[in-house]
Amino acid sequence: MGCMLCPRRCGADRKNSIGICGASDTLKIARAMPHFWEEPCISGINGSGTVFFSGCQLGCVYCQNREISRAQAGKVVSVERLTEIYFELAQKGVHNINLVTPDPYLPLIKASVIQAKEQGLALPFLMNCSGYETVEMIRSMDGLIDIFLPDFKYMSPLLSKKYSHASDYPAVAKKALAEMVRQQPKAVFDKNGMMQKGVIVRHLLLPGCTEDSKRVLAYLYQTYKDSIYISIMSQFTPLELKEYPELDRCVSETEYEELIDFAQKLGVTQAYIQEGSAASESFIPAFDCEGV
Repeated sequence: MGCMLCPRRCGADRKNSIGICGASDTLKIARAMPHFWEEPCISGINGSGTVFFSGCQLGCVYCQNREISRAQAGKVVSVERLTEIYFELAQKGVHNINLVTPDPYLPLIKASVIQAKEQGLALPFLMNCSGYETVEMIRSMDGLIDIFLPDFKYMSPLLSKKYSHASDYPAVAKKALAEMVRQQPKAVFDKNGMMQKGVIVRHLLLPGCTEDSKRVLAYLYQTYKDSIYISIMSQFTPLELKEYPELDRCVSETEYEELIDFAQKLGVTQAYIQEGSAASESFIPAFDCEGV
């Protein structure tokens, strides 16, 4: 049977070809480095030890990391080498190990995380993902992931179909998030305010999509209250989106302020917001295999 790992269930024979995610059956990494642009409780002073994996099953049309998400950039590594990378990042003083879009390689990553823990690595492991994961995918990492950092991109199946080719995204993301919260039901911070356990849900406001964003925030808060943190993001960066002219602009201050006001009226207090103009290509790392 072919690959049935993610919600796409494309059935690809990844030993001889690639899946819809762009990945084969070998680990491929685009970059490993301390990253300073995550939420403050993740990046801290020394940075988050990010490992960017190549490929993505979702393929959003507006992806700012398309060089990596389309699996064009990256270097093939072994499970043993990936474990070494975790320790190399730890030596740089990072606050956690941040697995960015690990979905296509979860069985191999699971093996590397187990190896690292058995070898004494005590840093929190963080799963930084799109929210488009099956419950089985998340459950397979039970006991290994300390912090979940998923997106919750849409509540509208029409928007998710148009921009991510996945009309089932809202339904899938709800179930995946529920499993993440089951595993990490309470946020835990150290004395320096760095998260050690918990769930932070990211939501990126898209131009012209404020009403759908309100529905996302309402769902998250009404379902989980203060058991999760919500990161409300305004950093949408238009990148050659000629086929989607409605997305060919940044989010306006008015749109973002309206969403923040809505969150406050809901009663959301455990949230991260962005100030000023966050839509900058400086947020996009160069995927040159540094640290790999």
